[in-house]
Amino acid sequence: MSTMSVIHRPLALWAVLLGAVVLAAASGVVPEPATAAACAHAKDRPERAADMPAARKAVLCLVNRERTSRGLRALKANDTLEKVERVLARDMVKRHYFDHTTPSGKTFSDRLKDARWRGSTAGENIAWGSGGLGSPAKIVDGWMHSSGHRANILNKAFTRAGTAIVAAAPDADVDEAATYAMAYDRP
Repeated sequence: MSTMSVIHRPLALWAVLLGAVVLAAASGVVPEPATAAACAHAKDRPERAADMPAARKAVLCLVNRERTSRGLRALKANDTLEKVERVLARDMVKRHYFDHTTPSGKTFSDRLKDARWRGSTAGENIAWGSGGLGSPAKIVDGWMHSSGHRANILNKAFTRAGTAIVAAAPDADVDEAATYAMAYDRP
């Protein structure tokens, strides 16, 4: 059985949306969204460190296809936001939790401050999926089917994004998974 969980937090609203979606296909084949074909590696669950650059590019490609198909500007990759998200994704996997706030209370806002981020608004989506649900295409599709995540992706104010992916789940009992964190901002 494959699982996927998604959560987002727009910094400006401090609202928490925690949703867990458990999906299983009786045939074992999980169809990919149509937009996945246009983005290289979108259907591939990243399994090792060498896969991460291509997977990050696939996530940004998929998000930008969603944005540009609705007349919005494409987001540009941002190293600072990627570093902020890498801290969270690695920590969630290492300490086995799934939330924007660490068990010790560090928030998205705290992580932005630690990175000396300067901007006017920011948002964050997180997700993890196992098996076929751990691909960039499935993660972005899950975000697009959640109103809060979709709002972050389609926020016309955002101009930059940073994505981090870890080839493991925040649940120690789940194998063959990937954990994603993506931040969006306007400088």
